[in-house]
Amino acid sequence: MDIPEKRSIISGIGISRIGRRTGVPGIELTLEASRAAIADAGLSPSDIDGIATIGDTPLVEAADALGMVPTYTGGGFDSGGLLSPVMSACFAVAQGRARHVLVYRTVQMMGGSMFPASGEPAPPRPRSANVLSAETSRNVMAGVATLLTYHAYSAANWLALHCRRHMYLYGTTKEQLGWLAITSRHHAGLNPLAVYRRPMTMNDYLGARPVSTPFGLYDCDVPVDGSIAFIVSTLDHAAGCPSPPIRVDAVGGASGAGGWIGRPDYPKMASVDAAAEMWSRTELRPADVDIAELYDGFTFLTLAWLEALGFCADGESGPFVEGGGRIALDGELPLNTYGGQLSAGRMHGYWVLHEACLQLRGAAGARQVPRQPEVAVVSNGGGPIAGCMLVTR
Repeated sequence: MDIPEKRSIISGIGISRIGRRTGVPGIELTLEASRAAIADAGLSPSDIDGIATIGDTPLVEAADALGMVPTYTGGGFDSGGLLSPVMSACFAVAQGRARHVLVYRTVQMMGGSMFPASGEPAPPRPRSANVLSAETSRNVMAGVATLLTYHAYSAANWLALHCRRHMYLYGTTKEQLGWLAITSRHHAGLNPLAVYRRPMTMNDYLGARPVSTPFGLYDCDVPVDGSIAFIVSTLDHAAGCPSPPIRVDAVGGASGAGGWIGRPDYPKMASVDAAAEMWSRTELRPADVDIAELYDGFTFLTLAWLEALGFCADGESGPFVEGGGRIALDGELPLNTYGGQLSAGRMHGYWVLHEACLQLRGAAGARQVPRQPEVAVVSNGGGPIAGCMLVTR
């Protein structure tokens, strides 16, 4: 089977300053990250012939400010979730529609949306399953009206329901969720860009104000201002990269069938479907993965991804993370090594990919995993939204 993403690499990465309520305009953050990524790839803006995003800084404004004239534009929200623009860029360079695509994600605490401000639709993408973004959108919205009817107004409420069901079925505990928050905070303490770096104890975690049972404050990710950018290039650019290029081995997405509450295997989520598609596109297996950078908009989402990706069986993710040793930097599966969205900041799945690239390069500084990783998995999303990728050194 032809796997087009294998003909693409991540040749450059860039990250802006990260902070809370900085007041810095989104375009300024976008340019910081984008210029850093272009330079990291050993390129100039004139070399970039594609651009893609999902966010509030329009493509045209960013391209004009960078002095780019792209022939390929992409983005939007599709079956890869928030990582859809990255996946689309991989397919674009594999098909010869572009050689170097700038992909960025910019967020701001005061306002902001996961959908493109300019309203550009997601381009068609060749996938192992032909999933249309319109279908994905319908599935994502499925069940929302019912949830709102019962006064469940936010994703914290909706995913708390998943978590409570998991606790009922498998005996997952609040303390096991806490080990994710505590370990992430420890890793964030080694990351100078993380917004929360002060160590956290189990008492700190358990004593935090409640948000939506069983979630407390430290089960929820931290809104920030910031931007992260990547250059997705054709495989033949690998020899010209000044930094070690990262190969894209496989991607996976999901249509979101079942919506928020309609899956027959609830509390499982679309992460199960995305992981299945990704593993179907590679010869690698979970045992080959050295590090995992998994979406943690809420602590429970990371547990769900660990099970969906096959690192443990259904119901075993709580014991898997308990004590924090297995997911520490020197553990069996180092997890969210930059601090995750729980402590570093909510970058909607883009910081996980940035961190995976740093770790695979051996360039993560004080938080570098001591056993040089060769294979990393990244993921984003929860409920009916899910996308994941395998990247290799």
